[in-house]
Amino acid sequence: MMKTIIVFLTIIVGLVVSQSSSSASGSGSVVEFTSDLSISSEWDHYWERCVGSGHAWLGTRRDWQDALKIAHDKLGFERVRFHGIFDNDMNVYQQGANGEAIYSWYNVDVVYDYLVSIGMSPFVELSFMPNDMASGDETIFHYMGNITPPKNFTTWNNLVVAFLEHVIDRYGITEVSKWHFEIWNEPNCGFLYVPGYANQTTEVLQTAYFEILNETFSAVKSVNADLSVGGPATCQSQWIPETLQYCKDNGIELDFVSTHEYPTDIVPLQRNIMYQVLSKSREIVGDDMQLFYSEYNDGLFNRHDTTYASAFAIFNIIDVYGLSDIFSWWTFSDVFEEQGQQSVPFNEGFGLQTIYNIAKPSFKAFELLHETGNLRYNTTGSHPTAGILVTNSWNKNEVLVLVYNHNIPDAPMDTETLAITLENIPSDVKKATIRRIDEDNCNPIALWTEMGSPSYPSTSEIEQLLKSTEFNEVSIPITKLDKHTIQVQLDIPPQGVAAIKLHF
Repeated sequence: MMKTIIVFLTIIVGLVVSQSSSSASGSGSVVEFTSDLSISSEWDHYWERCVGSGHAWLGTRRDWQDALKIAHDKLGFERVRFHGIFDNDMNVYQQGANGEAIYSWYNVDVVYDYLVSIGMSPFVELSFMPNDMASGDETIFHYMGNITPPKNFTTWNNLVVAFLEHVIDRYGITEVSKWHFEIWNEPNCGFLYVPGYANQTTEVLQTAYFEILNETFSAVKSVNADLSVGGPATCQSQWIPETLQYCKDNGIELDFVSTHEYPTDIVPLQRNIMYQVLSKSREIVGDDMQLFYSEYNDGLFNRHDTTYASAFAIFNIIDVYGLSDIFSWWTFSDVFEEQGQQSVPFNEGFGLQTIYNIAKPSFKAFELLHETGNLRYNTTGSHPTAGILVTNSWNKNEVLVLVYNHNIPDAPMDTETLAITLENIPSDVKKATIRRIDEDNCNPIALWTEMGSPSYPSTSEIEQLLKSTEFNEVSIPITKLDKHTIQVQLDIPPQGVAAIKLHF
């Protein structure tokens, strides 16, 4: 039977978009790594448990739905998280003439019905405040989500209970038990405003948020104690100790702690800053608490459409392994309206896909990651910027190896020559093929630029851009060192990604 070994090689360099064509290693020597296929440990696809989007109303759009199905089918994402399920554009709540609550779940059903129909679930962010029950008029973003606390918590709690009772009735407790309910979004970063305070200090915001947390947690658990509830959904990994202390003092047993982190949150930027921050958060919450990073991506740099983002994703997913139970990339599509919907197909939006569902390099990186299996093989070798990950595949006839070479923006980086030795190979390798993500492969922004950067590309141009995202698989040589040991050697440019498949 023919078996397959796939080798992924990832190289990344900061802000430099152009890539060296040199075939020589930047250091003038070969970078060597070795993997022993007889020694393995678990490899969990924690990054596939959730992916981000914009706000709930987008889920009623056909283009959003199409993009999500592509991401689910090709990248394996299980849940999607977005803001504003209670926003006014979702029309879930109105106050009647006599003060009575009028609920409407039609738009919620349109969104959630679609998720369930394609085998996905929502990661439910319980936000923001319906205008008719809000204590103020402060809003956020183009879609004007109200970010003030409720005038009356009884009204808010009743909404939460009615919402949960509806989704349980519609989808069943077995399905809803797979969902996670996250209380609010980034109360420390401009998504919570407390009327009556000229200065929105940390004390003011924490006091208000912890009341929302307490009331909402109780409302959810009153419907079903087994539902998964957590927070504080803060930016920059903040408020975690304070949240845990408040919960301890008030008898609240969160099912998970959630927060957000972007590599540009901390200055100066460091190569392993995500690892440093997530390690600290894990230390704070302990090993027994679920820790969800419900937002992250490659940061505020204008690199989302380039190969920088693809290499960043692979490096960090490997680097922070074991620290977070959910690691949710923000976002899966540029169908996104925080500042209004952008019409230019490549606008450095957060999405893995453009508005025309053209796969960016980051999408292709997640596509390769999805091919990895559930076992991680032991590896040796070190380099200041390069490293490898070796796994099996869901296809029992394959083994996969990911290799990266990552550095922060503006840091020096060169094309590297890598020699990867695989030991305890079960049989002779017949051939090897390679797929690449770099300036010349799976990099549609380069073709779009050559086209003259059309704001509204024609149907023909879109077809060409879509075709440019397809992997081009070609053969490469193999060196047989002994009966059960082989080696592959190749050059990878800065910000390059390659996947080598070994057939044996």
